[in-house]
Amino acid sequence: MTTQDTTTGHQPHDEHREHGEHGDDRSGRRISGVEIELRDVVKKYPGQKAPAVQSLSLTVPAGEVVMFIGPSGCGKTTSLKMINRLIEPTSGTITIGGEDVRGRDADELRRTIGYVIQGGSLFPHMTVADNIAVVPKLLKWSKQQIADRTEELLDLVGLDPAKYRDRYPRELSGGQQQRVGVARGLAADPPVVLMDEPFGAVDPITRQRLQDEMLSIQRELGKTIVCVTHDIDEAIKLGDRILIFSEGAHIEQYDTPENILAAPANDFVADFVGAGSTLKQLSLSRVNELRLGEWTTARQGEDAADAVRRAEAARHDCVVVLDERGRPVAWPWLRTLRRQTRIDVPRRDELVTLDRRATLNDALDTMLSSSHAAAIVTGDKDEYLGVVDFESVTQHIRAQEASAVEAAEAAGATGTTGTTGTTEAQEPRP
Repeated sequence: MTTQDTTTGHQPHDEHREHGEHGDDRSGRRISGVEIELRDVVKKYPGQKAPAVQSLSLTVPAGEVVMFIGPSGCGKTTSLKMINRLIEPTSGTITIGGEDVRGRDADELRRTIGYVIQGGSLFPHMTVADNIAVVPKLLKWSKQQIADRTEELLDLVGLDPAKYRDRYPRELSGGQQQRVGVARGLAADPPVVLMDEPFGAVDPITRQRLQDEMLSIQRELGKTIVCVTHDIDEAIKLGDRILIFSEGAHIEQYDTPENILAAPANDFVADFVGAGSTLKQLSLSRVNELRLGEWTTARQGEDAADAVRRAEAARHDCVVVLDERGRPVAWPWLRTLRRQTRIDVPRRDELVTLDRRATLNDALDTMLSSSHAAAIVTGDKDEYLGVVDFESVTQHIRAQEASAVEAAEAAGATGTTGTTGTTEAQEPRP
């Protein structure tokens, strides 16, 4: 294990991860990202007395998601854009995979770094496929390689290639445009992906879906991701680590979400996280920690009467309908199925599901807005896993509370107090 200074964010080298060689981490999770290191990075604009970024030093471990957050004008976006040299540092060193970014041609560098911004920022005169193919074409991939990669990525972000590849951005919803933006950022299979408030321009339900899809994609790909956000709940949900900036890109705390909520480094961090940090602990618990309920399932096109009989035998009042790949597409009531001969379902886009790495906050929000008072849970590639309900969530919360009381009583009995200036760095979330 490594140790990490929660104030400066400095970390000793971990031989297992040095420069982020491709492979698996200790939990067996695939890593295709590389380490990013910033050392004494300064950005000063002409005419300004104080630098926009003052002596920034930090390490982003390979294969992890690091969330940059702080008040407006604190330098978080400037810091992000210096990594791919959209903004040139005044001084200091930035390395990606051990290589100094200033030693490479800026355009060549950017073609090896994914970049995703708010709204997707798609070229309006290009089709979805052409938007995704921009960087592979610059890298002179063959037409077949580009076509195969486009199909793969559309499938990865939950868009049917046959349905969406030839559409133009104006024919897509905001969430669909953002999905295409993510696919474009991943097109050349970059080890590093930079995201600047990628989910800030969509409605809350779509934002939750996109966040869940990002967790699923990261679970499969293991990229090194640096993401700017203004939303502390989003940072807690998505980040393996969170970096909280104050003015001048000064690091107030760089740590895991768990440690930031449990032990804010100072008053600035405590105020920034805000009141209700106990409720924010719900963002640290994941749906995959719960016992999922089994539910009656059926396939599209299956005999509706047979599905109704099986559901009635299981005392279920609805059926989870799956497509040919085991992905949930609808959750109709039995009264609806009784009017059908073969199961016929609406568009899959209309069904709200939860990724298994979604937070309990997300689970509660989804269940409260669902007529089923429950939610369907999916895993890799949106495969159906089971159903979560209020009872399973409340049981988990009660168990956590009981464990916390026991831990506090044990700490009191042994005289354990507080935390030290350094914390043990945790493994990335599985």
